[in-house]
Amino acid sequence: LPILFPQQSGLYEYKIFGGLADCPPELCADVYMDLDFRKQWDQYVKELYEETYDGEKVIYWEVKYPFPLSNRDYVYVRERREMDVDGRKVWVVLAQSVSVPQCPEKPGIIRVKSYKQSMAIESDGKAGSKVYMYYFDNPGGMIPSWLVNWAAKSGVPAFLKDIQKACLNYSKRT
Repeated sequence: LPILFPQQSGLYEYKIFGGLADCPPELCADVYMDLDFRKQWDQYVKELYEETYDGEKVIYWEVKYPFPLSNRDYVYVRERREMDVDGRKVWVVLAQSVSVPQCPEKPGIIRVKSYKQSMAIESDGKAGSKVYMYYFDNPGGMIPSWLVNWAAKSGVPAFLKDIQKACLNYSKRT
């Protein structure tokens, strides 16, 4: 696959398969797309908003990193689609980093220039959802291996629990 992956980065790509009980797929997709609500349930959000530049909706997201590491920020576009796959409804969210001159890098924050995410959500046949996510980013700087290991072993399952809890609270809001 040299054309698809011209160089080895040595960084992890994450593939997540999980289930969210009591969170129907459309609700899960709504919660995931609601940036204002995410500020309430995601403890790692420092700043998060959507702006339109040259007719394109772009998201700015600053993520809190533990001391003594610098925070990271992302500038990206995303798209949500509801698809029919052999009679099954699947919600798909795609996101990818972009470079936007109107959103320059900030001092003291490391810009994540390489970010890509794909997520598919469908019913689990009951009241919940099956979720598949592919995630890659290059956080830049020197990230200690303990933090990488924590993200893989604890951070991802914790995120799934947080989004599940957010889904239950979101249905109370609407």
